[in-house]
Amino acid sequence: MREALQLAQRAIGRTSPNPLVGAVIVRDGQIVGRGWHQKVGTAHAEIHALNEAGPLAAGSTIYVTLEPCSHTGRTGPCTEALIRAGIKKVVVAMTDPNPLVAGAGLELLRKAGIEVVEGVMALQAAQLNESFIKWITTGLPFIAVKAAMTLDGKIATHSGHSRWITGPEARLFVHSLRNQYDAIMVGIGTVLADDPELTTRLPEGGRNPVRIILDSEARTPLAAKVVTDGQAKTIIAVTSRAPAERMEALRKAGAEVLIVPECAQRVSLPALCKLLGSRMITSILVEGGSAIHGAIIDAKLGDKLYWFVAPKIVGGSSAPNPVGGQGVSTMEAAILIEDQAWQQVGADFLLMGHFSNREGRDVYRTCGRIG
Repeated sequence: MREALQLAQRAIGRTSPNPLVGAVIVRDGQIVGRGWHQKVGTAHAEIHALNEAGPLAAGSTIYVTLEPCSHTGRTGPCTEALIRAGIKKVVVAMTDPNPLVAGAGLELLRKAGIEVVEGVMALQAAQLNESFIKWITTGLPFIAVKAAMTLDGKIATHSGHSRWITGPEARLFVHSLRNQYDAIMVGIGTVLADDPELTTRLPEGGRNPVRIILDSEARTPLAAKVVTDGQAKTIIAVTSRAPAERMEALRKAGAEVLIVPECAQRVSLPALCKLLGSRMITSILVEGGSAIHGAIIDAKLGDKLYWFVAPKIVGGSSAPNPVGGQGVSTMEAAILIEDQAWQQVGADFLLMGHFSNREGRDVYRTCGRIG
């Protein structure tokens, strides 16, 4: 199963809105077939493994990280392929939270006389597919908040200068995140201040995420890189208060303008997330400033945290900090960060974890057999 999980990871950022899945076929103690779901719309992991195993699949055991599908989507059901191949035993890490499957695949295998074992390395499988689990069970994208601050909690100097808080290794790590997530989200303030590209720039290349700009009044400059460079799709989320001529100009320049209900004269983030989820955007990396971070946290929309701390001190009582918004009134109401993991990235330190109040938290625990 560990081998199957490693195979599944090879397709990170390439299978959305499908899950990451790996499969290994074993006969007489030897691996005879390996496979992973490589790209949305292509064959599933089980099919690749069966093709490699050929006639050796008959009478063998398959280890698969997610319950084999029992329905016809872009491809045929894997359960039927396993039955036809003569597989005698199926070991799965976790059941599929997709309502179209949700145990039906395992039931079909059992009815066909195949031995089924569930829950092997279930926690690791659930962690691998946390974005898929959130989206398929709630209809909302999985949201990760990325921030970088100095040791004294600043994201810029008092003059607004912010390049660069972290070192090159940390910035490369962030580009690897962009390669994994379906979309990247920033506010109009970031666009006006930095004119960012919001693309993936790795030495080996990579996939660019969809760029989402929160811009209630359609102030994005027509010459902004996110509008003109043609490197990735750009969605500019506005409210009905945005001038019609500005929206039309942005559309003509190549951006998609999405009118979203407003909340307190800003784009309603819950409404936007529902719209994006319905468009099969399953995961979003938020790389904004204190305003957008505060709005995400106030709305309880955050799932995961990537928080860089640079060993620098800039000082200044007016220098901005990473989180704005309304905040909480008591320490008892503070949002905890669970599943904490620290690592050093170059000269900087990175805290990774999950928001304790994230949507679908119980689903993660059920799928992963936690607690």
